[in-house]
Amino acid sequence: MRTDSLNKVIDDFSRLSLSDKEYLAEIIEKQLIEAKREAIAKRSRRAIANLKKGRISKGTVKDLYKDLELA
Repeated sequence: MRTDSLNKVIDDFSRLSLSDKEYLAEIIEKQLIEAKREAIAKRSRRAIANLKKGRISKGTVKDLYKDLELA
């Protein structure tokens, strides 16, 4: 989003009544939570697909350090 668009949104928000500001903040927070939930689900689906394709290695933290030392 461009800065001038954000400034307009902020300016419009400042003109709302307190109850409208609270309502809008609640809606925005719920949308943000849903967007984060969708991002987590997307990463999860990608991880499951990579696991099924054998692109994920399993092991302990020691194993990870050993792999990193070899790289």
